[in-house]
Amino acid sequence: MVPVTVLTGFLGAGKTTLLNRILGEQHGHRIAVIENEFGPAGIDNELLITETKEQIVEMNNGCICCTVRGDLARILADLRDKREKKELDFERVIIETTGMANPGPVAQTFFMEEDIAAYYLLDAVVTVVDAKHGHHTLDAQPEAQNQVGFADRILLSKTDLVDAGEVDSLKTRLVRMNPRAPIKPVHMGQIPIAEVLDVRGFNLNAILDIDPEFLAAEHPDAARDRRAAGKGKDHDGHDHDHDHDHDHDHDHDHGNAHHHHHDDAIKAFVFLSNRPFNPAKFEDYMSALTQVYGQDMLRYKGVLFMDGTPRRMIFQGVHMLMGADVGRPWGKDERPQSKVVFIGRNLPKEAILKGLEACLAR
Repeated sequence: MVPVTVLTGFLGAGKTTLLNRILGEQHGHRIAVIENEFGPAGIDNELLITETKEQIVEMNNGCICCTVRGDLARILADLRDKREKKELDFERVIIETTGMANPGPVAQTFFMEEDIAAYYLLDAVVTVVDAKHGHHTLDAQPEAQNQVGFADRILLSKTDLVDAGEVDSLKTRLVRMNPRAPIKPVHMGQIPIAEVLDVRGFNLNAILDIDPEFLAAEHPDAARDRRAAGKGKDHDGHDHDHDHDHDHDHDHDHGNAHHHHHDDAIKAFVFLSNRPFNPAKFEDYMSALTQVYGQDMLRYKGVLFMDGTPRRMIFQGVHMLMGADVGRPWGKDERPQSKVVFIGRNLPKEAILKGLEACLAR
């Protein structure tokens, strides 16, 4: 299957700079680039390559650039057909979204269109965040929050323009919004190609990465529970009824004499339990949950301990679309545990956690 990387980020974050860096580097990859612009082609296209009537040209380094004016699925199908006919030679695709775009509909294309899903593999959503304007953009632009929520990798640009305290403040905020996306600095698009391509963020069998600091903040007793589990003690591992609130309304010190309060609509939370799920109850609950809150559930992914099976179940979803697969067996010295991260907009955290607890088998 042809891997596809979705490159997103708000206006001016540095997407085109990064893309030009990728296209200009002699890395040996043959890349088709889709510019996801609304309406007439934007100026970004002029920065990348001169447009031709065919909309697709092969560049000197073996890359291909394609400007999208129509439906993404149609363009992907057209690229597939040209590749099958040997008219085009590429091995992967990068989709650069417009700065105001929500990457959700782009990601959904690879789940909803069967012929596209059979040929292309959605590898990852890579989001570029501008360190200099990051806090302000996240405060003012819901689209920027969506882009962070969908990310499998977050690249922090323009860190040289702000002090270390501002960078740390922004990183802390991004982790609260999306604890499963590693954050890497990028200067003028210079970053190892491996940080952008072959991330496998949408691979069901990929490791569920959650920032340890986020997990500790969500569950202050999580480390203790893991130690107890290692010693064979019996602990549920999902104490969600805290006396204090961990919903991430927090202050950032921007190096000024005052603090700025950020209450992001996009937030993340984690469900943990050492008790198994009842498979039928879990499936029914998640189906009902996505029917009600699906549009606000940006990304959710988990490793599940299911009653009656010696293997872990891996599942993830985008909005109302879910997928699941059987993972490897639990190890002899490994205590089975469910771990699920939800990233969404104004989701009822406590209600969802209680609903999941009601799906536990014992």
